[in-house]
Amino acid sequence: MTELSSVFPPFALTLTTPRLVLRPLQDDDIPAAVEAATSGVHDPGRNPFGTPWAEAPADQLGPNMARWYWQCRAGTTPESWALILGIWHGGTFVGCQDVGAKDFAVIRTVTTGSWLRKSAHGRGFGKEMRAAVALYAFDWLGAEAAESEAAVWNAPSLGVSRSLGYELNGITRMSWDGKAETVQRVRLTPETFKRPDWQLKVAGHEPTAKFLGIEG
Repeated sequence: MTELSSVFPPFALTLTTPRLVLRPLQDDDIPAAVEAATSGVHDPGRNPFGTPWAEAPADQLGPNMARWYWQCRAGTTPESWALILGIWHGGTFVGCQDVGAKDFAVIRTVTTGSWLRKSAHGRGFGKEMRAAVALYAFDWLGAEAAESEAAVWNAPSLGVSRSLGYELNGITRMSWDGKAETVQRVRLTPETFKRPDWQLKVAGHEPTAKFLGIEG
């Protein structure tokens, strides 16, 4: 029987850190992702995302999440791609870390975003999973920069960025769910990256890179 990864190669990718396993979400993983999000992602009324997806009613959250995952897969081409990586700790689904790019062959820049279920907050997972995708982007994909952003009040996210060596990259005003939000942009390069004291284990890189049009 043909493996699904043979027709969608990113499904072969796995990143392993000392405590976490990161791999692209497959359909069988979506219920675990929905359960994690339903259990709570942030404090009520304190939305840290450009789109308040985690505040959707329970009967809408699951379908919305599934549509988003399918949309990201369907839109993945060498010109514009997004890998939505599920995060597992000890076999338990704890959140998602995404890494994506547009015109990567030209600008060699990735963007990242993430979320963790509230029960996994405060354990250093956010730093570990962001370090994992930074290591993968720089050492395996050949990225020259990684960019992210957070609301200026989002101290935990900006703290992770600071601890990994991200530099401030400008403040902008954005419309988040129809409300004005002041957003801090941050940027990381191989030179500023404060590398962890552990090695990232990677499986399935070659078919993934080829699928994304990344050679060498």
